[in-house]
Amino acid sequence: MKRRVVVTGMGVIAPNGHGLDEFGKALREGRSGIRYVPRTAELHFGCQVGGIPEGFDKIKGDYFDSEDLSLLNDNVGFAVVAAIDAWRDAGFRVPAYDDDNVDWETGVIAGSGVGGMDTIADTLVPVVNQGNCRRLGSRIVELVMNSSTSAKIAGLLGLGNQVTSNSSACSTGNEAIIEGMARIRNGLATRMLAGGSEGSSPYIWAGFDAMKVLNRKFNDRPLEASRPMSASASGFVPGSGGAFLLLEELGSALARGARIYAEILGGMVNCGGHRSGGTMTAPNPEGVVRCIRGAMADADVSADQIDLISGHLTATNADPGEVKNWSVALGRGPENFPWINSTKSMIGHCLGATGAIECVGVVLQLKDGFIHPSINCEDVHPEIAPYERSIPHAKVDFPDLKIVIKAGFGFGDVNSCLVFKKWE
Repeated sequence: MKRRVVVTGMGVIAPNGHGLDEFGKALREGRSGIRYVPRTAELHFGCQVGGIPEGFDKIKGDYFDSEDLSLLNDNVGFAVVAAIDAWRDAGFRVPAYDDDNVDWETGVIAGSGVGGMDTIADTLVPVVNQGNCRRLGSRIVELVMNSSTSAKIAGLLGLGNQVTSNSSACSTGNEAIIEGMARIRNGLATRMLAGGSEGSSPYIWAGFDAMKVLNRKFNDRPLEASRPMSASASGFVPGSGGAFLLLEELGSALARGARIYAEILGGMVNCGGHRSGGTMTAPNPEGVVRCIRGAMADADVSADQIDLISGHLTATNADPGEVKNWSVALGRGPENFPWINSTKSMIGHCLGATGAIECVGVVLQLKDGFIHPSINCEDVHPEIAPYERSIPHAKVDFPDLKIVIKAGFGFGDVNSCLVFKKWE
């Protein structure tokens, strides 16, 4: 019998809010965190808007000492802030630096899509090219290695179980949570901090701008720029931030009287193999359908039990295909399609952090019994129009919301899907 896994803590720093209260309020209100980014205009980007958490310089001062602040990029900073928030939210304290106790039952999986690109571009490459590598100091590696996030979190909290970082493009955050769930299920850990982060550097966003997959038509209207499922969608808006869920074995959570937000019933990760239309940048529809159905099978739920789809839905020309794939996978047409929304309409596409941030959004909706709006899609795409009745344009009160399915479909034809259930 599989051990049951529940969520007992969460932390989030998103473009539209830091902390569960602020982020949850923004979701209810349909409040966007997309803003004009002057630096992208200076660099002649086509897309000059983005999602960047506000006031992070002030926020991180409450979490790090002066030495750490001088050795911190946004990717690591967002990760650590969100992880500490999740840890405290679950009822645990942050140990002192001189506390030699190790929590051997708790680990970390902290993903990112690109990682410390800002440090590489601003510091590492220029200094090396100048022939001054000695000026880099002894800690530069800490900022550029992809596993800096998980290692830093483990060091601050004294965690001794598996500590690692994953990277699977847009699927990263979901995949981290699925891996953490599996470790607990298999009896290898009692608790896992799982999630993802991504910095806000233009060096991270530049490649996507060059591909012309970013929105270029709403630079003068940032709040309207992220438009999943819209007929006028013209590309995704880049975002940044971080989020973590503290996953815990049910017996442990009950034994310590922990508050339980939700249960993770199951999940699935796969790849379309770059066949049947699948490429580095496009999904194989069969892979997507198999992933969705695999997650439901692992969770032991039927398609008619799904109340809400938290879609990947990036505001590109892939959105109509995604909705179609959901319909095929669930065997539910427009007449009985579940609710479907896109958190990216308010935060943009936060790359390696997006799955984790959106999973926090899923759990908040389950806990509080509401469905957040998908904004900026009043002009629903013609191919999605048959499903329009399932798209919330304003907050929907739904006290009986019980099961939400969350997906991420990423570059590389990689797919991930999770099934969450309200804790009752």
